[in-house]
Amino acid sequence: MSAREKVTAAYRSIRAADRPEVWISLREEEDVLREADRIDDLVNEGERLPLAGVIVAVKDNIDVAGLQTTAGAPSYAYLPAADATAVSRLRTAGAIVIGKTNLDQFATGLVGVRSPYGAVRNSVDPSRISGGSSSGSAVAVALGLVDLALGTDTAGSGRVPAALNGIWGFKPTRGRVPATGVVPACRTLDCVTVFAREPRLGRHAVDVMAGPDGNDPLAGLRVAPASTRPIRRVLIPTVDEYADIAPGWGDAFQSVISDLQVQGVEVVERSIEPLLAAASLLYGGAFVAERYSAVGAHIAENQALIGTDLDKSVARIILDGANPTASALFDDMERLDRLRLRATELLADADADAILTPTTTWHPTIEQVRADPIAANSRMGRFTNYANLMDMASLAVPAGTVDGLPFGVMFTGPAFSDDQLAEVAGLIGAEHVDVALFGAHMSGGPLNYQITQLGASFRGSVRTSSTYRLYALDTDPPKPGLVHVGAGEPGYPIEGELWSMPADGLGRFLDSLPRPMALGKIRTDDGELITGFLVEPEALENSLDISSYGGWTNWQRAQATDTRQDAIPL
Repeated sequence: MSAREKVTAAYRSIRAADRPEVWISLREEEDVLREADRIDDLVNEGERLPLAGVIVAVKDNIDVAGLQTTAGAPSYAYLPAADATAVSRLRTAGAIVIGKTNLDQFATGLVGVRSPYGAVRNSVDPSRISGGSSSGSAVAVALGLVDLALGTDTAGSGRVPAALNGIWGFKPTRGRVPATGVVPACRTLDCVTVFAREPRLGRHAVDVMAGPDGNDPLAGLRVAPASTRPIRRVLIPTVDEYADIAPGWGDAFQSVISDLQVQGVEVVERSIEPLLAAASLLYGGAFVAERYSAVGAHIAENQALIGTDLDKSVARIILDGANPTASALFDDMERLDRLRLRATELLADADADAILTPTTTWHPTIEQVRADPIAANSRMGRFTNYANLMDMASLAVPAGTVDGLPFGVMFTGPAFSDDQLAEVAGLIGAEHVDVALFGAHMSGGPLNYQITQLGASFRGSVRTSSTYRLYALDTDPPKPGLVHVGAGEPGYPIEGELWSMPADGLGRFLDSLPRPMALGKIRTDDGELITGFLVEPEALENSLDISSYGGWTNWQRAQATDTRQDAIPL
């Protein structure tokens, strides 16, 4: 579909959806169509635009040139001279920004109702909240009005709305995506986030936006580690720590845990008290002063507008940020440092690479939130508030429905574990294929990382029927080749390993698999046909027949002491 066709379809969907509260401003369709035509022309001329024609909505605390930035408050509105860095990078890659979305005012809230532009209704049940503060962005994606949407996240605003609308919410490591051109909620904690209906596009958008821009100090100061190991062990909270979540959600959470365990992910239960204690500091301590630093002066100067232009709950929270003293802030900074140390020790003691929790705790109606706005909101952030304070990456993942409403879980890990979180998240509900391996990709082999980074998990040992031969190929690193022998030819049972791979991961692996390796059906010693890796027979010239060893691992062990002339040195 051309960019023009996608734009036309997007505006048609927006009109049909009749959800005006999602948007604060929309670009004129004719202007967007002209931009789409330019993109189509560039693509036809051979220019590579990795996001060509991808339709994007942008939370209205992020600058888009030509559209006002309101941060959800008409009195605060200004016309930016340039796109925010994140927006500029998406547009350079061919994405088309279609409009600005509604939000909890000044990105303060997790409910999606704190806006003079109207409460954003949930995409599945309009009587319920959409979640905030990136409410409009999440609903625009969930309703299929756009392909991607940008949000921001300080306390969970890029994750709670994802969970309540059944989509993916990517909260990168702080500073991975520059926040230049973003109205700050808490400058040192804010993250630009991405909503998507499927993970591959969301991950790609984060990658496009990532990297220092010379303007955001946090983005320029961050240095990613050289590597991060794949996630194979996750920590979950004790049952008491999520016992009061919405009815049915506990069972749904246990189902996700079971799904991961089937895919080979180990799960260990520990109290996450240090993280929950850190979460309480975000609004219950002196860190709220940074919200006053961001927009407090505007609210203080316009208190006559509270209740009309300025939301009462938001104004109360931000104005209270003027009260903490500098010494109180330093006290809380020390407390946070000690909690961060305990959290690091918690993961280390559990030998866990990430934390798995429900994304939020309940899904109230709009009326329930209006009846008790502060308490209702505070319940939403139990499992999200700590991530940015603790300098962690986080990913909200759709995990089915409970009583017809979306349910979501969340993986949270150390800074720059973004890609690893996405890989393990892909195991939830994903189609998997059992694959038999017989060589360098097995456990401990030099190429094992190629399958583990695609989400593969070890299932157990496997053995072929006595109709195969195994050859040591002349490759670097050394690899074997398994071939099926013809009728009447002598063969051997060959030992290997059975691994479970995500179907999409297997597809990517095959795309990069060099000849003479090939995928085929292999018969096991109990007569079952399974998928496995074979070698094309023409590759066996000058290769050594090692079938009598019964397997690649056995042959490798023998070479340590074997001095026969037919042994190939390792």
